[in-house]
Amino acid sequence: MSDRSSGRTALIWRDGHLIPWEQATLHVMSHVVHYGSSVFEGIRCYETPSGPAVFRLREHMRRLVDSCKIYRIELPWTVDQLVQATVDLVAANELRHCYLRPVVVRAGEQMGVLPFGVPIETFIVAWKWGTYLGADALEKGVDVCVSSWRRAAPGTFPTMAKAGGNYLNSQLAKMEARTDGYVEGITLDSFGYVAEGSGENLFVIRDGIIYTSGLDSAILNGITRDSVIRIARDLGYEVREERLPREMLYVADELFFTGTAAELTPIRSVDRIDVGEGKPGPITKAIQDRYMGIVTGRVADPYGWLTPVPVAEAVG
Repeated sequence: MSDRSSGRTALIWRDGHLIPWEQATLHVMSHVVHYGSSVFEGIRCYETPSGPAVFRLREHMRRLVDSCKIYRIELPWTVDQLVQATVDLVAANELRHCYLRPVVVRAGEQMGVLPFGVPIETFIVAWKWGTYLGADALEKGVDVCVSSWRRAAPGTFPTMAKAGGNYLNSQLAKMEARTDGYVEGITLDSFGYVAEGSGENLFVIRDGIIYTSGLDSAILNGITRDSVIRIARDLGYEVREERLPREMLYVADELFFTGTAAELTPIRSVDRIDVGEGKPGPITKAIQDRYMGIVTGRVADPYGWLTPVPVAEAVG
């Protein structure tokens, strides 16, 4: 696992200004501290042969705007402005690769659940971060369990929004998995069907067909998930979005997680039952190779997913 303490950078974008890391603070009475009222994104910037490039930056910022709309947060920034701010931040920090965290919070200094009139603050953080699920995870896969914690039922939390408060559920699933000796936990939805990992979408492969849970299973509409579906179909694989029973995990030929942090991570066992031969399978590897090739610029990007950062301004 990467060292989380070594990831800080020099500058953070805060509502139109680049400020020193130490100044990006909030008051303890901020609404977000008491009520979890934030929305955020996770984005990766990769080093490519032609310089740094941010993966699917516009799509991430559009989802950030969507999350704000769902939670009635009046975001004062457009997608175009947030895209440019991100490019400027990477360049100003002289980074060739990094993880990016845009976050919109309800701030202020008042008490009470009702957020009307509460000040809104927007940040973009650049963080030096490596592999999310372990140094060997992308190559060897990870061991996971099915969590006892369920995803939110319809009409409770809007899971299409990437909101800070939603991830209290993820924390419980993740801690349970680690306490029991697993790297990650897979959650089920409120009806008992397969949902996703604590911070990743999930794909199941059986007899050459790729399955993934639909949005009706309380999952985040993942941008890496969407990318993998497009890549898989272009490689000639059939992809089905449908509800999956828990036992499908135990009879799968291959399984893998997707997400900005996790990228495309194979799963080698679930509840100590080997997936296939207990190692990453050929379809997983084919899609992973294609995905990683695109994001790192080793193969052509036919989708226009990479936003370049001017090399002259990012030489670190």
